[in-house]
Amino acid sequence: MKNKLRMAPQYQMNASLKSEIRKLNVVHFLIWLLVAAQVTVSHFNIVSQDTVSMPYQWEYPYLLSIFPLLFSSLSLPKNNISYLVLSMISAGLFSFAPLIYGGMEMFPVAKQLFRQGKAFRFIFGCSAVTAAYVAIVVAAQVHGWQLYYMKKLLDSWFDATQEKKNK
Repeated sequence: MKNKLRMAPQYQMNASLKSEIRKLNVVHFLIWLLVAAQVTVSHFNIVSQDTVSMPYQWEYPYLLSIFPLLFSSLSLPKNNISYLVLSMISAGLFSFAPLIYGGMEMFPVAKQLFRQGKAFRFIFGCSAVTAAYVAIVVAAQVHGWQLYYMKKLLDSWFDATQEKKNK
């Protein structure tokens, strides 16, 4: 009985971390859907390019960020360390790298918009570069928090594994 009470906070922390990761996964999926929708709509000319402009180059590799999301989702039900590590590594490659590239790719356009007030690409009447920078900032925060919580969860799982080995 005493042993179970001592372990309860660890299980609570694992459940709390998993809950946060699941919430962030939902937000990540919504961001991914928005990027996928823009790419799809613009490539299949579903609406005019005056309404939804062509995607920036960073948006194509960002579509691969679905893989860290899938690995993360697969790791949570059975505390699978391998999938969690894959999710963390692929998040750097498929989530953060395209966002960093996107920030650099769009900088000249953003500078022109700021200095001259001229926008040439639009998404539903809003400057495409502004909308893309907002998406980048939100996505970077979401991915940063995902990595933070995944690291804490991974540390917790390793501690639990070490505890079992020491017994």
